[in-house]
Parts: sequence; C-alpha cells; structure tokens
Amino acid sequence: MIRRLALPALASASVLAACGSWQRVGTGPEAPTPEQTLTEIFDLTAVYQRLGRLVAGEPLPWVATAATAAGPGDSTLVLVGLSLENRALSFQREGDGFAAHYRVEVSFEQEGIPPIVVARDETVRVAAFQETLRADESILFQQLFHLMPGAWTARVTVRDRRASRQTTATAPVAVPAYAPGSVSAPILAYSVTGRARRTEPLEILLNPRGTVAFGGDTLLAYVEGYSLAPGTEVPVELRDVTDSVVYRGTLAFAGGQEVEGNVLRIAPDSQPVGELTLAVGTGEARREARALVSFSSAWVITNFDDMLSLLRYFGEESRVGELRRATPTERPALWLKFYRETDPVPITPENEALEAYFSRIAAANQRFRDEGLPGWRTDRGEVFIGLGEPDEGFLTNPTLTEGRVIRWHYIQHRLTLYFQDETGFGRYRLLTESRSEFERVLNRIRRQAH
Repeated sequence: MIRRLALPALASASVLAACGSWQRVGTGPEAPTPEQTLTEIFDLTAVYQRLGRLVAGEPLPWVATAATAAGPGDSTLVLVGLSLENRALSFQREGDGFAAHYRVEVSFEQEGIPPIVVARDETVRVAAFQETLRADESILFQQLFHLMPGAWTARVTVRDRRASRQTTATAPVAVPAYAPGSVSAPILAYSVTGRARRTEPLEILLNPRGTVAFGGDTLLAYVEGYSLAPGTEVPVELRDVTDSVVYRGTLAFAGGQEVEGNVLRIAPDSQPVGELTLAVGTGEARREARALVSFSSAWVITNFDDMLSLLRYFGEESRVGELRRATPTERPALWLKFYRETDPVPITPENEALEAYFSRIAAANQRFRDEGLPGWRTDRGEVFIGLGEPDEGFLTNPTLTEGRVIRWHYIQHRLTLYFQDETGFGRYRLLTESRSEFERVLNRIRRQAH
C-alpha cells in the first residue's frame, strides 16, 4: 500500500520546466469527440496501451510496466511493476479491519527456451471500509528478473483469490544490452536509491502508470549511465502529444564509474496536460519513456473543457465559474489556485476532495447505465455523487396512475428521496419536492465543510 514516497537525493538531478499548453490526449486530425473522451476517462485500457503499458480491463483492471537496467555480466535487470486499485479486489472483514488476497503470475517467454515464471500471493489490509473503495493507485506490486538481452514476450496474470476473477495481458518486451558508454531509458519512479556497481541490487519503486496530477506531485525519471567518460553530457528532450518540443537540455554525468544514477524531476504544473515523451540520447542510442500529465492522478482527464463539464456537481460555484471565464493563458494558474483552495488536506500531494468526487462519478457511470445517457448525468447519479450510497433503497411496482418509484433513504441526513419513472422507459426523475430537500441537505453539507 502506498500514498507517495519521497526520493532520496542522488549525486545529480535536473528539473524540467516549460510553458504548459492544454492539449487533450489524441489531439490532432482525428481528435476524439467529447463523448469519446468522457468515456475514455473511466476506461483507461486504451490510454495506457497507447503509452506502452501492459493493461487489463474488467473484471479485474490493472496497469503494469517493465523497466530495464544493466545487470551482472552480460545480463539485464528487468523490473516489472504493477498498479492496482483497492476497489478492484474483494475485501472481507478480518480482525479489526478488512483484507483482500490476490495472486500475480509474471512470465517471460522466448522461443526455444522454457518460460521464466514467478508467481506470488499477496494480501492487502486496510483499517476502514472506506479504504476498500479507493480508486487511486493504492497497491503496488514489483518483481525483478535477470534476463539475457533479446526479444521477449511478457505475460502477466492477476487473480482475485476470493472472487475467482482474473485478467491477463501480454506484450512484447525488448530487453537491451547495456554496453560501456550507454545509458538506460528513463525509468519513471516514486523513489530510488542510486547504486555504483552492476552487481548491486536495483532499489527502486516504479511508477507503473507514469501518471501525475497537474499541480500535484513531481514526476521522477531515473537514468543510469554505464562506465561513461568523465564529463559526459547526454541530450534530454521532452515532447508533447503533438510531437512539439517543450524542453531540450542535457543530463550531466561525472563519469568514471561503473554505474552512475541521475534523476530528472518533471514539474507537472509547468508541463503540457496530456501525453509526454521523455527521451535521452540521440540516434541509435536514443531511449524513451512515456508519461501522462492529467488533472487527476486517478483519472485520465487532459482537456480543460472536459474538466469543467465534469465539475458540474462539485459545488464551489464561484471558483468553477472563475475557471469557465478564464482565457486559455489564464487557465494553468487558475487551475492551480482552484486545486489548492479546494484541497481539504494540503499536506498531502493529492486533492482528496477531487479524487473522492471523481471516484463517485466513475461509480455512478457503472451503477446507472439503464437510462440511455451517462450514469453520472442521471438524477440518481447526481444524488449519488452529492451524498454517496443511500442507506436504504426500495423499488415499487407501477400502478395504473404512476410508473415505478425508487425510494432512497439517508439515515444520517434524515432524508428520503423519490425518483419516478414517469414515461415507463426506465428514466427516473427526482420528484420536485425531493429535489428541493436534496439541494437543502447538499447546501448544508457544503456550508459545514467550510
């Protein structure tokens, strides 16, 4: 389980900063429609596949990546990192908390030799039920392999041991040889401890998704150099989704060491929102990593207008209105201001209020799919996003004079709401009196939060 880890300082580090633009992932001649983009926000498979990750979707979604570095002798270290969300697993009460059990099997296959397979059983424990619903990158799994350079096929299978659900993904992995004078591809990480020998362990906590929230954490990229000449400078380039260069510089190595680590710190409040390609070296020695700057670390939201649309139920009308009126040049600064002023726990890099809000949007989309429009845009979705899960819910049968009625009861708020299917086509509308009561309670909750 992680939230965020600090990075120990290495011998050298660089900070990449640039003027940010506001590009949507996929912007270009075949840019997605707003409807496609909003769908993609809650279906991350296609997004992370574009970034070169191993990805599995429902019923057990996860994202994985493989990072490489020089190993002992002629071998290469391949570190597989996998990202899971708590809500993907089946938790049950154990002792004073809740626990979920899962199994990960990772294999590397190459024609003519037996596959190299590692399988591990893992347990996740949390103290409160609310923790079981987390939609952020709350679980990290890693496994290290020693492989010979060449073309391999990676296969990853994750199984929920309680629910008997599992998903598998495969992808080709090119395992490079690291000769003297070469550098590794940028390795996106949460933390890393540098090493001086190829025989030493690679102590690194990967960032499997390579996603960072605009205005939140700094994105870290670790690069190793191998037996470099003294005073070596390696070109560094950062490109956005339109393939425009947003940063160009060099990475300085002291040289004269078997292994020398260097860290790039990419500030997400100064980079374009959307897909980024980070490259080191030139020509055949060029190595790349792909990352994503999003408005949310948990959801892929990379377009300002989409963000404003999604914030319709968030409250904070004056602040959201300020964002709506902003010119393109004003948007980055105003978003950072909005992000910080609405953050209930400023000491953490996440904005817990926004992450909880987007989690409810995603849940509403899954729950209320029967009305012919996105679940979060239904009346039930609006109430669910505002108040959460009702304590009680009942469905009545239709009568000669009225259609089906759904009744939700919130004990804490002493609130009972009624949704009626007036047309008989399964589109439930919040009754007028219920809407007034809902808005009264919602306004009271928002006042208390301030």
